[in-house]
Amino acid sequence: MSPRTVTTRRTALRAAAIAVGVAVAAGVPTAVSAAAATAPASTSYTGTLANGTTWIADVPAQWNGTLLLYSHGFGPLTAADAPDPGTQAALLARGYALAGSSYDPNGSEWALDTAVSDQFGTLAAVESTVLTSRPAHVLAFGTSMGGLISALEAQQGAGKINGALTTCGIVGGGVNLNEYQIDGEYAIAQLLGNPSTQLVGFGDDTTALATASALTADATAAQTTAAGRARLALALAFLNTTPWLSTSTTPVPASDPNGQEAAQYNVMFGGGFSIMDFIELGRVSVDQADGGNATWDVGTNFARALAGSPFKNQVEALYKEAGLNLNADLATLTANTTIKADPAALRSLVATSVPTGRLAVPELDLHTIGDNLVPVQNENYYRHLVDQAGSGGLLRQAYTESFGHCNFSSAELVAGVQAVMHRVTTGHWDNVTTAASLEQAATALNLGPARFTDYHPGELTGSVPTPYRW
Repeated sequence: MSPRTVTTRRTALRAAAIAVGVAVAAGVPTAVSAAAATAPASTSYTGTLANGTTWIADVPAQWNGTLLLYSHGFGPLTAADAPDPGTQAALLARGYALAGSSYDPNGSEWALDTAVSDQFGTLAAVESTVLTSRPAHVLAFGTSMGGLISALEAQQGAGKINGALTTCGIVGGGVNLNEYQIDGEYAIAQLLGNPSTQLVGFGDDTTALATASALTADATAAQTTAAGRARLALALAFLNTTPWLSTSTTPVPASDPNGQEAAQYNVMFGGGFSIMDFIELGRVSVDQADGGNATWDVGTNFARALAGSPFKNQVEALYKEAGLNLNADLATLTANTTIKADPAALRSLVATSVPTGRLAVPELDLHTIGDNLVPVQNENYYRHLVDQAGSGGLLRQAYTESFGHCNFSSAELVAGVQAVMHRVTTGHWDNVTTAASLEQAATALNLGPARFTDYHPGELTGSVPTPYRW
């Protein structure tokens, strides 16, 4: 990749980050709402693993014996040991040591080929060169793509870690990420634009961004007619797009299907730099990691895919209002699929980026219910996967009533760490992961808003069966 291409990608990803409310290097909000905590005296360390992965660590003078192994999100391969400065300071103030890596800098920004081993390598390096004694406890802690990494660490971490906190994680796995995204993009191209629009196999960022621009233009034109809005609502249902205006404290209710569609359009395409740009750039990185296209639409039954969607009633209402035949459009989508996955690339994606659900340690997942980049419905899929693997007793999930990808306050994140620590030290979850308990714990920290709520996410539209069957 030439220096100019690297610069273009970083510029584009950072522009996309502003639109989705995420700082690319760490996969977290650009503006953290927590009150700034003053960190106590601490010492910072850096190092490099054999494959070129860099790592950083911060150890407070009054270390409490627990190390948090942090996995950052999708974007530039820069070492991070916390999601944001406010949370870093709050954790150090409570005695936690922090460590995290860049992942292999010679690979793709979709770093799943090596990320888990890079993180465990970082843990070994910090334990042998930095800490004065072996940690009493080690917790994995991940954000966004890093949330998928921490979930994989929870599977593979027996003897290395004691628990995991996964936040805004892609816990449905890389295959599902590809599948629901391609379903929505294909629906836009097939029903609203040019069916020959290139959707996979980009090879470079310029081609990817051209596709994003074409799909964005199709969606924008669709907003001018009732038929266009109905068909776009169908595509956005496949994309699992949240119907939540960024200016609101709650999502648009299901009783307002037009309002839902307007909010979904704004989420996916508004702000001058659409999430579609981020999606297509991400596909370039996934393909790079897997050595080819691991995405397909051939064989997808779009009527079946929509049947379980939490947005099915919204789509039906808008189709009825527009006088369109929904079943006919679904049949058209099913009949005209052409995209097939490269078998070797798909095997690679499954091997590196798909959870099995078989947990070795306790895990708590946190997710905003208005996540505009990693749909909260991932948690529904993951819960079923973990239950089927027989690990349901180790998993707990909690939700905040807030909009944006990884839009957590430091109070909410520290409360999550404390809840996992309770499970690790007592052997029981008790009631520490209920919305009421987490809300009370977060409020008491005085580190920003506490917005925990009782919530049960709907089905992840376009997902493959659990467990995976090929």
